[in-house]
Amino acid sequence: MIVGTGTLTVVPTPIGNLGDITLRAVEVLRSASHIVAEDTRHSRKLLSHLELDGTKLSRLDAHATSSDVEQVLRWLRDGEDVALITDAGTPAVSDPGTAMVRAAIDAGIEVSALPGPSAVTTAVAGSGLVEGPFRFVGFPPRVGLERAKFVGELASAPEPCVMFESPERIALLLQELATAMGARRVVVGRELSKLHEEWIRGTLSEVAAQEREWMGEITVVIGAWEPGMGEGPDDEKIDARIDEELAKGAHTRTLAEKIAAWSGRPKREIYERVVERKNRG
Repeated sequence: MIVGTGTLTVVPTPIGNLGDITLRAVEVLRSASHIVAEDTRHSRKLLSHLELDGTKLSRLDAHATSSDVEQVLRWLRDGEDVALITDAGTPAVSDPGTAMVRAAIDAGIEVSALPGPSAVTTAVAGSGLVEGPFRFVGFPPRVGLERAKFVGELASAPEPCVMFESPERIALLLQELATAMGARRVVVGRELSKLHEEWIRGTLSEVAAQEREWMGEITVVIGAWEPGMGEGPDDEKIDARIDEELAKGAHTRTLAEKIAAWSGRPKREIYERVVERKNRG
């Protein structure tokens, strides 16, 4: 740490209910020379609610340039304390705050982090599915081989897994997860800490089969693998998925790579199955 510099403090903010802000977080925000936020419009509402000075607020989001980061480092080098906040929850957990924290550390500047609200720990605590280690995977890839690989890796993971997903894509994600490991238990936490908080519980097959409209912020907790659940999709499910994709006109090699990533099976084995079923058609 360089003597005489300011401190960069990572400050968690409420994920919904504004009453979840901690007294210490308010103190840090009040005393900081600068507050850097993911979205100043969103954060200004929080500061207004807390009756804090909004004029020291600056934007630092996923599109921040190196010069934006350097400006914050200049403040810190000049001995000014900076508070880093995000739209909701703890900065640097599946959000752009990590780059700023890393830059400050690399520059020899003191970094401190406060405990506080987090959708991850809130969902884990309320799920009843986590007794020890768990895997947090952030947001799933949206499309393509990376998404298929993501689902395959979750299916083969023995420990509980936690992730975020948008309301527009959660139904599809649940269907894909149910196809790969339908017997595993799941809890979907929606709008946690907010007025319309909801916990949806069951197996992946049961929850994926629900016909409903998904809205709001969503956190998913998948329970640990247990004996008797299997280790990924069986031959019947794999063949059904191959037939479905072939009917859509999928290219043989691309389809084989996609199914192999999704199922966790060797590419050569899946390629042979694709060719066989394509020839049958």
